[in-house]
Amino acid sequence: MCRMNPHHSSCYMIHQTMNDQAHVLVYKLSETEGIPERFAELIKKHFNIIYCEEFLKNEKKHAEKIQFIFQWEGYPRIDEKLLKSLPHLKAIINHGVGVDHLNLPLINSFGVKVANTPHVVDNATAEMGMALMLASARNILEGQKVSTSPDTKMYPLNWFGVEVTGATLGIIGMGRIGYKVAQRAKGFEMRILYHNRNRRTEEEERLVGACYCAKIDDLLLKSDFVMIVVSLTPQTSKMIGERELSLMKPNATLINISRGGVIDQDALVKALQNGVIRAAALDVSEPEPLPRNHPILHLPNVILTPHIGTATEKTTHEMLEKMIENAVAAVRGFPMPDEVLLS
Repeated sequence: MCRMNPHHSSCYMIHQTMNDQAHVLVYKLSETEGIPERFAELIKKHFNIIYCEEFLKNEKKHAEKIQFIFQWEGYPRIDEKLLKSLPHLKAIINHGVGVDHLNLPLINSFGVKVANTPHVVDNATAEMGMALMLASARNILEGQKVSTSPDTKMYPLNWFGVEVTGATLGIIGMGRIGYKVAQRAKGFEMRILYHNRNRRTEEEERLVGACYCAKIDDLLLKSDFVMIVVSLTPQTSKMIGERELSLMKPNATLINISRGGVIDQDALVKALQNGVIRAAALDVSEPEPLPRNHPILHLPNVILTPHIGTATEKTTHEMLEKMIENAVAAVRGFPMPDEVLLS
């Protein structure tokens, strides 16, 4: 349904006349929380910024102005109350690719569009997948602890990892990021298997030496490393559970650079405790962060990082530029290049 409120239109025109720049709502600008403060000037070149704190203090004053929300790390939270309070909201621009945290049908019912920032995150996320695989395989974190411990008198000689070179990597989800992972894995002379909704072309498979597995079970049975690179949807929720873990090799490692919800975490804990699989390397969890008493935090065969797959200076800057590009397009009446449509 349309969000334009005829009772507010004259006031809205005054705001537009007084300042040509549209107004964007952001959670906050900070080097520790919200959009990094060093990027403030980049946003201000195109938009007037309204912070959530000042919006909440004087909603009546600011609600008429806001046309966009820049959502960063899930903030501000988008709910029906907020949507109802912003009569001229055009779009919510999400930092990152995943929009599983957004209620798209609800948002669209208010005549509000959603955009994200694909493509620019691909390299950084693929690098993170490779970093987790290598760190887990070669016991990097354990080695760091031994090397720096004040109690270390000698290095253990029987502390062996597993080699990545020549091993079999199973990629679940061969989209843009999954394919970037395959390109990097080829450099390690890995045998690459993949499972995807749609099979890649023969040429794309040949370029990275990938073999398609129509059934995920075949991939799980044969892989030394299994990397999950899918979006979180109702279809992929807990797609890796007790049954799937039981199919994996005892010396296999599970790597997740997608969303925590694609794995049944209780089943994963049991598999790791009982030696069903060798290890897990996770950049994501459900929830984030995990409760401090969660067993995953205390398992010696787990690497867990705080969802930093895209956290590089270059990628962060490019994501913000993408957010601005989408919003500017909407201001000018053009389609947003990265609009997320309901499937």
